[in-house]
Amino acid sequence: MKVLHLEENHPALIEGLNMLGMQNDLAYGDALEDVLAKIGQYDGLIIRSKYPIDAPFLAHAKKLKFIGRVGAGLENIDVKAVESHNIHLLNAPEGNRNAVGEHALGMLLALMNRLKSGHASIQSGQWDREGHRGWELSGRTVGIIGYGNTGKSFAQKISGFNVETLCVDLLDRVGDHNAKQVDLKTLQARCDVISLHIPQTDLTRAMIDKTFIDTMAHPFWLINTARGSAVVTQDLVAGLQSQKIMGAGLDVLEYETQSFSSIFNQKEIPPALQYLLESPQVLLSPHVAGWTRESHIKLATTIVDKVKKLFF
Repeated sequence: MKVLHLEENHPALIEGLNMLGMQNDLAYGDALEDVLAKIGQYDGLIIRSKYPIDAPFLAHAKKLKFIGRVGAGLENIDVKAVESHNIHLLNAPEGNRNAVGEHALGMLLALMNRLKSGHASIQSGQWDREGHRGWELSGRTVGIIGYGNTGKSFAQKISGFNVETLCVDLLDRVGDHNAKQVDLKTLQARCDVISLHIPQTDLTRAMIDKTFIDTMAHPFWLINTARGSAVVTQDLVAGLQSQKIMGAGLDVLEYETQSFSSIFNQKEIPPALQYLLESPQVLLSPHVAGWTRESHIKLATTIVDKVKKLFF
């Protein structure tokens, strides 16, 4: 079997597929038209998020038997079109769930303890203890929206902090000993923290908007390590300005390019983004919650394991 790799991943991926007897060809720098010209030769495709895998793409992929998405999200893939071509779609949410759970917890603790502004204050020559008095996580109610791999990981991480954890999910009966499943209305009535762990779909796009924020019964901290499209940035800014949102930890932003490679892809920075860049209430990271050295290996080996299970 011949496999085409569109983006670089951990060497363990190619090494593992080599051990299965597969031929691995690299197309890291190829333009889309070059990929389309040769994809018909290949049985397998390894991607992250460089190009959309849609019906026009698949029309060129006459021999394709599987697609390995080295990551969790499938928003750049037309899943129905893939299924209609009888192509196996393999992704790896197990590979970075621990990394995302740890990152979400780190962001939350940093926000509640005002570590960003405290550090900046000392750098500017100030020693303001009272101005950086923080809040404790213990005794609070944490809400998780999306209780899959990363949601469960985050719940497990915070289980030792003396918190009550509630979760909301489209699927029934996914709650466990770390989080009680409730409806969205209950979550909004009770929670002091909201952490997003949802895929990008029509249902989740713009989920955190003015209506959601206004419906929250208490001021709250918001953590988003999922997808930037889930949050309406202008409404988030208004929530921060009114202090309905106490702080926001954002690993993802709606301004990211399709390949998640940058937010600085416009001639002028939108005012809402500029506010996030400057606000002491906001902690940003460059879409790296699932991007640890450990997850780099786990994502690769997860895809190899799934290919092996599928064909051998």
